[in-house]
Amino acid sequence: MSGARTELTLGPNLFNWAPETWRDFYFRIAEEAPVSVVYLGETICSKRAPLFRDHYEAVAERLRAAGKTVVHTTLGETASRLDRRLVSDVCERTSELVEANDASAAFHLRGRPHCIGPLMNVYNEETLRFLAAKGAQNICLPIELPSSAIGVLCAAAGPAKVTIEVQVFGRQSLALSARCYHARAHGRTKDTCLFVCENDPDGLVLSTLERKPFLVANGVQTLSWEYLNLVQEIPALKAAGVSRYRLSPHSCDMVRVATAFRSVLDGDLTVAEALACLEELPLDAPFSNGFHHGRPGYGWTALTGTAPH
Repeated sequence: MSGARTELTLGPNLFNWAPETWRDFYFRIAEEAPVSVVYLGETICSKRAPLFRDHYEAVAERLRAAGKTVVHTTLGETASRLDRRLVSDVCERTSELVEANDASAAFHLRGRPHCIGPLMNVYNEETLRFLAAKGAQNICLPIELPSSAIGVLCAAAGPAKVTIEVQVFGRQSLALSARCYHARAHGRTKDTCLFVCENDPDGLVLSTLERKPFLVANGVQTLSWEYLNLVQEIPALKAAGVSRYRLSPHSCDMVRVATAFRSVLDGDLTVAEALACLEELPLDAPFSNGFHHGRPGYGWTALTGTAPH
């Protein structure tokens, strides 16, 4: 499988950016980023979806015109009538591919080609085959899977005619809650949040009692503080049969990130050179790759002798 065609993808923006910032980000991605697939839509909070609705079709059209495949995404947690309506609207309004991030979306998409997002927790071959039989054609694996499990699922994906996608950059989604921590941290409720999460374009950093940063809150979502970076692991992932590599958007220069990863996938840049390029990003936290190596997710294993960010 090492010679299999590989695609670089851009996962959904998880954060609450100003509508114009959100629009301009995707316009630049359309024109400059070497990604072939862009997942577009709201994954975290149904209240945010109307904020960028006026720009949605223009962004999708710009991406299509630039040769990108647009995949519409759905919520990772469906807890209210508004959530259910948003999920059903996304699934029913388009003939393009939709990514299911929870079982309610998978229900709407059964029997037609669709994608499975990393929040669906595909941990074993039986789950993979079950979802493939319902129409799934691409599955993005949960970030906590070690390399050994990724290899097993890649072996099962071929006969099931499913492609396997792995997140290789960006903060890692660890949990979803029915309550909005962002609102509670500011003395508000989920219903009266006044979109306070817009103040944190890469999430709200949470610290221990010793004031050591260790997690990031993003509405109802908990993310890692560290930024996942699997650029060192690209050769092994290609050998295992992974065909799609997902970047999770952040406020840093995502065109630079995409270019570094695409260059490694194409053999135009060594892993060490790409890592050095990524280390120059003005990120507020170090890199991590612990889960991939069967260790605590916040850890970092240097495979090339190059020091981490």
